[in-house]
Amino acid sequence: YCGKMKLTRYTDYALRALIYLAANDGGLASIRQIADAHGISQNHLMKIVQDLGSAGFVKTVRGRHGGLQLARPAAEITIGQVVRHTEDDGAMVDCSTCRIAEGCGLPTVFAEAREAFLTVLDRCRLSDVARRPDAFRHLFAV
Repeated sequence: YCGKMKLTRYTDYALRALIYLAANDGGLASIRQIADAHGISQNHLMKIVQDLGSAGFVKTVRGRHGGLQLARPAAEITIGQVVRHTEDDGAMVDCSTCRIAEGCGLPTVFAEAREAFLTVLDRCRLSDVARRPDAFRHLFAV
């Protein structure tokens, strides 16, 4: 009925970009480097990175030797913050056309489950998931 609790590809790519930047220890990276490291579309990633920039997760350094970096330390960014920003309202099911919606208690249960899910993500920091930057540097050839 409700399917799997699944994040969008948009959120997946946003988290991948942030992990890459966290593993880069404050160094600058290009969208191309991040896209190539993950084997994802550079055009799609560009839109995501612009959004992450306007949300205060990423900053852009302009100029010949410019690039991207985290806007604040990885320890100050929670996965919950990112997921809340990149996902829509997060409703697990759309009850708007359901005939029993008025008397059904499932929307309340699903909303509670979603909040529990986000509460766990709020405890996890970007620095926690990128805790082995040496492994990432090797994989990403940073």
